[in-house]
Amino acid sequence: MEISARVEFAADPDRVFAMVTDKQYLDRVCQASHADAYETSVDGTTTHTSRTLPSPEMAARFTGPTLNVVERVEWGEPGADGSRTAAVTLNIPGQPVEMKGKLELTPGGPGTVLQLTGDLKVSIPLLGRKLEQSAAPAVLAGFDVQQKVGSDWLAAA
Repeated sequence: MEISARVEFAADPDRVFAMVTDKQYLDRVCQASHADAYETSVDGTTTHTSRTLPSPEMAARFTGPTLNVVERVEWGEPGADGSRTAAVTLNIPGQPVEMKGKLELTPGGPGTVLQLTGDLKVSIPLLGRKLEQSAAPAVLAGFDVQQKVGSDWLAAA
């Protein structure tokens, strides 16, 4: 299932990139997503988060009450205008769920646009498509959390 989302930040691409690769920012995003537990790390231009979140209602009978959602974002080098592209992988260890996609950070909007495009796949015969439709809003809601936390972060800096 193809998914996409767009958020905008009132800052230039270099400042937004610095924010999205800051461990404290990642910690705040995890806290704002109401994770029961989380871990974050930054290694150069690669970020990693692992969050324990409540399972979507439809998936809970297969997964239990919580899911461990693991995300890795690997950013490329900046363009002349500060734009960057990242490879994104999101998976749920022990479950047949994976999202592969990309993030594009570009000048635009009030300063910078961050665009997510990806393919969410739940590999369960007969139920996969229905579970993808159930999981997609949770993935997109996580991206919305980045908008709120990021806007507050940039306003406070």
